[in-house]
Parts: sequence; C-alpha cells; structure tokens
Amino acid sequence: MAEDKKDMVKQPAATPAGTERTRARRVFVPRVDIYETSEAIVLLADMPGVDETGVDITLEKNILTLVGQAANGARAGYSLAYAEYDAGDYERAFTISDEVDRERIEATVKNGVLRVVLHKAEAVKARKIAIKAA
Repeated sequence: MAEDKKDMVKQPAATPAGTERTRARRVFVPRVDIYETSEAIVLLADMPGVDETGVDITLEKNILTLVGQAANGARAGYSLAYAEYDAGDYERAFTISDEVDRERIEATVKNGVLRVVLHKAEAVKARKIAIKAA
C-alpha cells in the first residue's frame, strides 16, 4: 500500500542544466497518458488549476515541451488551515519522431486536463495495398 501512495505523490520537475526558473514556485511533472490511433498520437496531461491562458506548448527541433502555470488557489476572505494539495506549475518534455505532422498539432484544455493531438504525417499512415491478379 505504501508504494501505491508514493506513486500518487506529485514529482518535482528537474531544472534543465544551464537554465533558471523565472517564477518562485514549485514545478511538477504532470502525469500523462498517451494513446495512439491510426490517425494521431494523443497526450492527456493532468494539470490541476491550469486553464487555456496558463498553458504554453512549444516544439523546437524534435522536443515538444508542455508548460502549465496554475492559478493561485487562495480564496479571498479565507486563510488556509490545512492543505493536502501542493500548488505549483507543471512542466514536461517529449521527444517526437518524424512521424508527427508538425503543422497539424492541436491542443485543448478542460477541467485541468491538457489534450494534445499529434496528427501523423501522411507518409507514415498505414494504408491498404490493392492486390492485382497477374
């Protein structure tokens, strides 16, 4: 049971060598599920507290970087008595192959879940080969 609980704890993101963070907030690695269809690869990243204005997705060379800045969870007129949820930002990077059509990447965010659709390039889509009688 202890291993299951440890697995559920947010993991802090490492700062890449030679870079500095510009915000004085903790940065976490979001949990991501990856699905593949015949048309695309779909990434679902959990980023609680992040909305469409707080997401930044960049593609440089073959590195797709997801950055989410969570809104401050403080409520006006209340003081925090106890918290089990640690607030912070999110960051995750993926190396993508040439199978992805870089011009057709789409992203949406809803209820703290970022959905990134990486459409496959035409050259790598599976296709049926017709057989002709000789």
